[in-house]
Amino acid sequence: MSVLHLLAVLVTVLAAARGGRAVARRLRQPEVVGEITLGLLAGPAVLAFFGRPAFEAVLPQPVLGDLKAVGEAGLVLFLVGLAHRLQTAARPGRRAVAWVSAGALLLPLLCGTLFAGWILMREDTAVRGHAPAASFVLMVAVALSISAVPVMARMIAERRMHRSVTGAVTLTSAVVIDTLGWLLLTLALCLSSGSPAGFLRSLLALAAAAASAWAVRAVMLRPAARRLGERAPRAAAAALGAAAIGVALSVEHLGMTAIVGAAAVGMAVPRGGSSPWAPAVASVSRVGQALVPVFFVVTGVTVFGDSRGAAGWPLFALAIVLGAAGKIGGGYLGARLGGRSPRSSRQVAVLMNTRGLTELVMVQAGLESGVLTPALTLVLVVMALVTTAMTGPLLRRLDRGPDDLVPAAPPVPAAPVVSAQPAARLKGAVPAGR
Repeated sequence: MSVLHLLAVLVTVLAAARGGRAVARRLRQPEVVGEITLGLLAGPAVLAFFGRPAFEAVLPQPVLGDLKAVGEAGLVLFLVGLAHRLQTAARPGRRAVAWVSAGALLLPLLCGTLFAGWILMREDTAVRGHAPAASFVLMVAVALSISAVPVMARMIAERRMHRSVTGAVTLTSAVVIDTLGWLLLTLALCLSSGSPAGFLRSLLALAAAAASAWAVRAVMLRPAARRLGERAPRAAAAALGAAAIGVALSVEHLGMTAIVGAAAVGMAVPRGGSSPWAPAVASVSRVGQALVPVFFVVTGVTVFGDSRGAAGWPLFALAIVLGAAGKIGGGYLGARLGGRSPRSSRQVAVLMNTRGLTELVMVQAGLESGVLTPALTLVLVVMALVTTAMTGPLLRRLDRGPDDLVPAAPPVPAAPVVSAQPAARLKGAVPAGR
């Protein structure tokens, strides 16, 4: 009976996620914004309107536990594709990417440090928690400095900016920032142990993740595995998914979040669009993306159910202001120092303020490790939703000029064609792909 109950809940969650995507499209927002918002609010809405007995009837503890397992499995599979994308993204001009990455990372880290300092001085333990100060400050700083590559990529594609210099610089800089963010997140989790034994255990978990990823990569590079990827992509995707979940569970068993194991496997997959494992990665990522709304629902039940009233509205406002100021200000300054025009720099700055799913993954890791409290997790989730929802309207207010596009070839003189031969020469003078 519990299996049928779980299937019914899964069908309901996935149908609700589809509705959230439809609402987001009507509001001219990325679909993932609708998925996140509706998923986070679904559980608390049932609890608020129908009461605790009805909520426990819909989501009893055994079903909620199974739902959490499904959501975490979906997150692991999705992160395999995301981590693989981080290492295979194209790299445009180094100067612009370096400056934008520095600006959109360092200033938000500073704003996050200020926000953490405010919490340490002004808030009680319901918001502050009991994590070591160094781990807490670093975790909060990372939470305010991260950008969401998947949501950003979708926005850039929808606005047809993927072939522009602005789009390439922004997306590549976000990849750099997210890569550094994962490293800083890992450091914060290691510092959270507060003791040499705990720190060594965290290092052991990281070493196990690295060794497992190396073993997965070694197997994938063998001729038999390559033939499997080429001839049986579905079987290859199933094997990759099973390996990712196995590594993630092993790392979690050693005391580190499963997210680290999933990211390690994604980074270990041989890179390149022509790789025989590219279709398997795409399939695994699609399955994970389909199941990620379940993760949102479980997160909403955990965060909204445990933290209502613990954080005051000034803390929400401060998080949103510092989060937006750090990303927009740092992104704009970095783009200008990197040689971008004012209009292009404004676009870069606004896109950098996108957080979305990546932010939720990181704060969930902080919540599971005990570094972040449910109350502060709620603040950071609301900040992520608000700043992500700001991106679309702000982009629509920015005029798009010719300096934001890939430099075009000089126009062909409009001379009259008097014969087939000049016409052929004129046609041949037009650059390919125009």
